[in-house]
Amino acid sequence: MSFEAISSITQAEAAAKATLAGAEARAKQLAADAESAGKLAVDAAVAKAEAELQELSRQVNDKAKQESERLAADLENQKAELRARAESKLDEAAALVVERIVNS
Repeated sequence: MSFEAISSITQAEAAAKATLAGAEARAKQLAADAESAGKLAVDAAVAKAEAELQELSRQVNDKAKQESERLAADLENQKAELRARAESKLDEAAALVVERIVNS
């Protein structure tokens, strides 16, 4: 082999090594960029999920509060109704007690 052929092969090998090193560096950079983008996407998804969870929690609390208030109002109405019935029978009960006392 001539010196020129050996020199040409050496240059080709050096160029191939440089190209390979550049490709490896580019692949590492692409992988790092993809990982970074993936982390950002996950962080954004987590933030969105947390915001949705807070909104759903607020809605549930509001609904529970409304239901609690409705139940409290219903109980107050039942209590007033029972009190009215009891008071209406109070005079009748007092009359029966007086009658039994008088008749005994």
